[in-house]
Amino acid sequence: MVDKKLDLLERHMQELSVARKEGDRQGKGLAYFNLGRYYQGTADFNQAITNYREALAIFKEVGFRAREGAAYGNLGNAYQSLGNFKQAIDLGNFKQAIEYYHQYLSIAKEVGDRAGEGMAYGNLGNQAIEYHHQCLSIGKEIGDRAGEGAAYGNLGIAYDSLVYFKAGEGAAYGNLGKAYQSLGNFKQAMDYHYQSLSIAKEVGDRAREGAAYGNLGNAYQSLGNFKQAIEYHHQSLSIAKEVGDRAGEGRAYCNLGNAYRSLGNFKQAIEYHHQDLSIAKEVGDRAGEGVAYGNLGNGYQSLGNFKQAIEYHHQDLSIAKEVGDRAGEGRAYCNLGNAYRSLGNFKQAIEYHHQHLSICQETEDPMGLAIACYHIGHVHECFGSLSKALNYCRLSVYYFDEVRRLLQSEDAWKISFRDTKEFAYTALWTALLKNGEVDEALYAAEQGRAQALADILIMQYSVDEKPMMKITISLVMQDLPSQTVFTALEGNTISFWFLRDDIIINFRQKKIENGTAKSLMKSTFQSLSFSVHSLQPLYDVLISPIADLIQGDDLVFVPDGHFCLAPFSAMSDSVRVRVIPSLTALKLITMAPDNFQSKNEALLVGDPCLSEVTYGTGEPMYEQLPCAKKEVDIIGELLHTVPLTGKNATKAEVLKRMKSVALIHIAAHGDDRSGEIALAPNPERTSKIPKKEDYMLLLSDVQAVCLQARLVVLSCCHSGQGEVKSEGIVGIARAFLCAGARSVLVSLWAIDDEATFLFMKSFYQHLADRKSASTALHHAMKSLQETKNYSAIKYWAPFVLIGDDVTFEFRQLEHVLCTCF
Repeated sequence: MVDKKLDLLERHMQELSVARKEGDRQGKGLAYFNLGRYYQGTADFNQAITNYREALAIFKEVGFRAREGAAYGNLGNAYQSLGNFKQAIDLGNFKQAIEYYHQYLSIAKEVGDRAGEGMAYGNLGNQAIEYHHQCLSIGKEIGDRAGEGAAYGNLGIAYDSLVYFKAGEGAAYGNLGKAYQSLGNFKQAMDYHYQSLSIAKEVGDRAREGAAYGNLGNAYQSLGNFKQAIEYHHQSLSIAKEVGDRAGEGRAYCNLGNAYRSLGNFKQAIEYHHQDLSIAKEVGDRAGEGVAYGNLGNGYQSLGNFKQAIEYHHQDLSIAKEVGDRAGEGRAYCNLGNAYRSLGNFKQAIEYHHQHLSICQETEDPMGLAIACYHIGHVHECFGSLSKALNYCRLSVYYFDEVRRLLQSEDAWKISFRDTKEFAYTALWTALLKNGEVDEALYAAEQGRAQALADILIMQYSVDEKPMMKITISLVMQDLPSQTVFTALEGNTISFWFLRDDIIINFRQKKIENGTAKSLMKSTFQSLSFSVHSLQPLYDVLISPIADLIQGDDLVFVPDGHFCLAPFSAMSDSVRVRVIPSLTALKLITMAPDNFQSKNEALLVGDPCLSEVTYGTGEPMYEQLPCAKKEVDIIGELLHTVPLTGKNATKAEVLKRMKSVALIHIAAHGDDRSGEIALAPNPERTSKIPKKEDYMLLLSDVQAVCLQARLVVLSCCHSGQGEVKSEGIVGIARAFLCAGARSVLVSLWAIDDEATFLFMKSFYQHLADRKSASTALHHAMKSLQETKNYSAIKYWAPFVLIGDDVTFEFRQLEHVLCTCF
């Protein structure tokens, strides 16, 4: 058989040689065509493709349309076969095959080659069953019994073939996802991993489904969403056990270990990594064994056992070199560098980190580059070489920003990613401070603050199709409010930059004694009901350090970390304080086009009917709020607006009306963690018992709306709450800012129904007198302090104004004010 094949190859080569000598272009094309068929028969698909392309070019040149079509058909077969046999399946081969089959089909139709047309449909049938039916029909028409039989056969195996090709496509998506993830493009990676998961489920490929869950878990872990990552890794582990995939089981243990280590559960992480190591040895996976050693090293390093950690990292490095895993080798160098730095051996540490950096440059790994630069900067700072430290810190932030940029419009992913990379941004501005560069430190801290919000606002306020504007710090510093205090937290130290008239007036620092920002906020909230001096500890660390610099009665604060939850408006009797997420966010809000915000109309929502929302026992989940209805009724009289109350205050109606109004006021129940608001359930819903999405105004609901509101007043318990991230507070207030609101008034804790009614009554009276929102807030708080029943801090202190200091010019209000208040 081998001799016959060699004879055939020799004959085709002789045909080619003769055609060349005689200048026979058509003969030359046929020789190349035959050589392509020969190589395809030997499974040398790349060589087959080369010859078919030579033949195709000649057939086009001499106008041999029938053979041109056949060449397209055979190219399609070769590309399809290449896609099947290639170890790392390339989707491009399948797509190229389909393109060639379509060209073959087109030419066969053109030249009247019904048999060729049938063959083309048959080839395309490997991708879609309907083509086999067309192939069968043509076979019957021209009396081609063999073709007819082949078509029946193809139809018989079509579903099995479809599953095979779909499975291959799913595997390809998985590989593409991992490739994009290695490049730091997590958004594209997740798209491919989800497609891989979908196909695996469709064709019943449980092993591939498990692998897709594992890949998705790794992507979410890279973005800092460890809870979601762990869920996916457990699904991957469960499937691996189900199908008996020991290697897959090991990978799942590896991934779970990494996730638990990121959450600080080092003992659980080490247990998982030992299970991974055991399986890797059992199945003979040397590369996996090396990874397990590296992960175990990280686990023991987290527990402070640096000697054991270094031993494991050296084993990891040795195996990575043995199997030629350059990326794994780089990770081992990084881990060794961290271990030696922890031991104070900075010289050895920096050598290892430079080796890691070199490999990341070689493999074009942006995440690895960012991490390597951060570590090198850190070690140089330990050496006292601040200039070198700063260079590497800047590079680290640059590479992280490049990766973050690839997340595009994925707000939640950006927030999570930025949160896990806080260390790099903090390292930059703190190193600048150590180097005496106070102004530059402010710029660095500001550029890392509320990045995702700034991205959304840039898109939200865009009025043309030009590329998104680049906000520079010099632009941000122009036309700031008269007094602005920018703060940044590092450990238990607060840094203050006091700004006035677009320049930095002073820089100061304050240490939090006996605790952290989080613990101080927690103790403050716990004592609000008992002492008139509850806010004094907060005042001492947030206002007192810069009190002597304050001039006038207006102050804007840019808080950081858990201090974003501080009741700034209540911390001074003489100064009106409002907060902003970042200087850039305020600048973007004030730069919004004049016609962006509405000038009139209001949406008032009060005491939505929630009687249908019950616990499993049938007990109502929420009480009615009679003062909330009274609150919006009186504001409605003031503004000549009919409020939405009771059963009319549905989620659907609120979302519909909030888009075009200048003022939104909602008096309802709020969630104590996110600030999300309970509204009346939508009447049209899928189930009789309302689900959360039927009645709860979620962050995603608000953020999806384009608002024109100048002011949003959330007269709801906990409306200022949310997750504390490096982005700031991620809750309902931020969602309203993202949606286009210029200013949001929120409450930080549970508020009393009657006290809030009195507070809002005073607030709107002053707002209607053309006072700014911050002034109206200040007066409303004072009015409650002067009452007999509501002078305690818990009643008047929770309200905070976030964003711009807006004013309103309500029409024909003077007469109404006299009759209402």
